[in-house]
Formats: sequence, structure tokens, C-alpha cells
Amino acid sequence: MKFRTGLLVGTAFVAGLVLAPLGREVGAWMLPAAFAQNAGQAETYRLLTLFGDVFDRVRADYVEPVKDRELIENAINGMLTGLDPHSGYMNAKAYKEMQVDTRGEFGGLGIEVTQEGGFIKVISPIDDTPASRAGIKAGDFILSLDGTTVQGMTLNDAVDKMRGAPNSKIKLTIRREGVDKPLDVTLTREVIHIQVVKSHMESGEVGYIRLTKFTEQTDAGMRKAFTDLKRQAGGHLHALILDLRNNPGGLLDQAVAVADDFIAQGEIVSTRARHPEDSQRWNAKGGDITDSLPIVVLINGGSASASEIVAGALQDHQRAILLGSKSFGKGSVQTVIPLGNEGAMRLTTARYYTPSGRSIQGLGITPDVPVAASREEKPHFLPDREADLRGALSNTGGSQQGKAPPRTDLPPIAKDIPQLPPESWPAYDPAKPETDFQLQQAITLAKAMQPIKRAAR
Repeated sequence: MKFRTGLLVGTAFVAGLVLAPLGREVGAWMLPAAFAQNAGQAETYRLLTLFGDVFDRVRADYVEPVKDRELIENAINGMLTGLDPHSGYMNAKAYKEMQVDTRGEFGGLGIEVTQEGGFIKVISPIDDTPASRAGIKAGDFILSLDGTTVQGMTLNDAVDKMRGAPNSKIKLTIRREGVDKPLDVTLTREVIHIQVVKSHMESGEVGYIRLTKFTEQTDAGMRKAFTDLKRQAGGHLHALILDLRNNPGGLLDQAVAVADDFIAQGEIVSTRARHPEDSQRWNAKGGDITDSLPIVVLINGGSASASEIVAGALQDHQRAILLGSKSFGKGSVQTVIPLGNEGAMRLTTARYYTPSGRSIQGLGITPDVPVAASREEKPHFLPDREADLRGALSNTGGSQQGKAPPRTDLPPIAKDIPQLPPESWPAYDPAKPETDFQLQQAITLAKAMQPIKRAAR
């Protein structure tokens, strides 16, 4: 089965959601003997011989018998994960599950996760899933699954254990910042239907669209949502809020398409690979589906990769005002490469750059209007940004040290928007938008932007 060539720009595996399979077929493994034909590669051949010696010793003397496949797959995964936090190996089973997940229905919990410090970290619970209803929060660390510690468990194995038949139960033990003791949460798996686009009207004829992930349906879903908002507003839609908070990324082509919906002309993003001929640039195809409607984009530390491509493009073109907190800072692109019948590998193949030429790798995108979600300064006992991840790529080749071009188009009210909620602000409740301080400030800003006429570019 062939899959079209493509790129991934996401941060996480998902217990109930993974990225779509994209990539190209690769040839057979090169035999170690081929290295012996070139004296200049004698060191490589010696090291491959060392690998064979270790492999033989483990097979012969490890305290328990180990399957050869397990040893080889662990070695391959170690080779890839040792490169950077986002490269890795998927065996045939994991790769098949990845393909199934792209259909959008599967038994799971609805948690986007990654691996840090030997534990499984929650990037974000997916809306309207067992995880979100049980109160699982972004930043939680999963310590054990049904009493089995996740330490020593691969991310693939942990995700596989969290998936399962609908109506089956699983107990998660989690560590939460600010809570002294671990928490036990029992969840019932469900068939997860991922709704990647949500929308509604806010007061003052302001439309709201939330993108939870960049899948193959994201751009089409967003365009439909915008059409619905215009109909609901009766032709009086005056501003739009695009919520990318806790969106971990996904497909590069979908990020380009979403940005293209709002940018009339110019560059959206470029990638630079190891070989110059593999570098690419994507430009807007012309047209703005909103007809230059004022836009506020919400971002936070959970906005990563494809989300940052969209936010960076809209910020560099001064097409939208970014409000919230600094984004995750993942500026690399992964290609999924099928390995015949032996699964696939995710390999970091390029860095990406915003239209102004900046790399946000390890730096993130700084919002034009900084607004915190709460007054609490949460303690950080483990990494929560790209730059904190072990083996993260360096930031190279970009311009302006990751800073966006200076803005001169912010409405006067922007400087008066508070960076912190008042002490009397109620605790955030997902079911009550009025408790979402960042969203409420975005609405205020969007209303103030309504009279602004954008100059022709």
C-alpha cells in the first residue's frame, strides 16, 4: 500500500489520536559488508562489528531469553530517539494503528501525550473525551497504567496500553503540579470521534473558531465553520478569533492551507533540509476567505509545530494579532518513511522558517499581546518547552533571533489589556467560556479591531 509523500509537524503521540501516515518507500537495508569495500569507512564497519558483538552477548547471557526482533527494534528506536526528541521507530503494529487512527474512530482515552524524564506527559486532553471529562490536564505526568509503572516503557507501548476496546476501564496514576500526592483516575475507554474544528459566535458579532489539531480534515472543516459563522451573524461578522491553544500540530500541508485562507499573497513558510535541493517554500495562492476581517489568534505553551507555522505566518504578515503566552517552540519537520513490512520511522528532515526568515526552534513565538491564563505561577519540575527537551535541535539559520517584525498596527486598547487576571477572577471551567481570561481579552481586542481598515498590501 502506497502513501503520498508528505511531512509531519506535530509534537506528540496520542492515546486515541496519532498523525496521518505520510512518507516515501525506502530501499533494503545496506549490509555491513558493504562498508568493508571502502577503507575510508573502516571505523563505521568496526562499530557495526561492535554492535554485533553486543547483540550476541545479550542473546547468550541476558538473565532471561529475549527475542531477536525485540532487540533489533529497541536498537533501531534507540538510534532514532537519540537523534532528537521527535524522531523514532514504529514497529509494524504501531504503524498499522497509526493508519487506522487516520480514519478518525478508535477506542481510546483522548489524550495527546509525549515522553519526558522517563514518564508520559499529557500535552492536552482532547475535548469531549473520557480524559477531558475526568479532569486530566495539560502538563500532568502519567506515572503508571493499571499499576504498572511507565518507566522503562516506550512511548509506543504506553500509547498501546491506553488504547483498547470501548467500555473497558484503565486506571491512570498521575503527578500534577501543585499537588503533593499522586492522583489515581479510572477512565472508561470510548470510541473517539475527533472533532478538530469547533466554532460559535461570541458577543459583539465576533466569530470564534478552535482548531484542536491539523489533520486531513482541518482546512475543509475550518472553511465550513467560517461559512457557518457568517450565516449565523447574518452578514454582520466583524472579527474572528482563531484559537490554537494546546494544538500540538499535525500535517504541514494543512497548516499551509489554513494560513493561505487568511493571507492574500506572499510566503507562508519555508523549510531547509540537509541537502539544498530538498528545501521548499510555500506561498499564498491568492485570496482571503474573510475579506480582510480583523483576526485575533490565541496561543499558549501547548501550541506547537503546525500551530506555530500558522501563527508565525499571520504574525509576520501582520494579518492577525497574537494574544496569549509563548508557544512551545518546535521548529522542525518530520517525514514518516515506511520500512516495507517492518513498520516505519519518523525522521526529522528539515527545519522550518517563518516568512520573515526566523526560526522558532527552541524559542517559540512571543504573542503581540501577552496574557496569562491565571495568576498562579506554576512550578516546573520537568521540561515543558521544546528547548527543555533532551537532544532538542539547535536554532540555526534564522534571522532576527526569532523575533517578529515590529508592529505598528496594534489598536490603542492593546496596551491596556491586563497580562494577569484580577485576583477575583473565577477558576477556569471549560464549560464556562466567561471564566477563560485569555479568551475574554481576545474578545475585547477583537471588538476594538472592528473599525480598522487594513491597507492594501
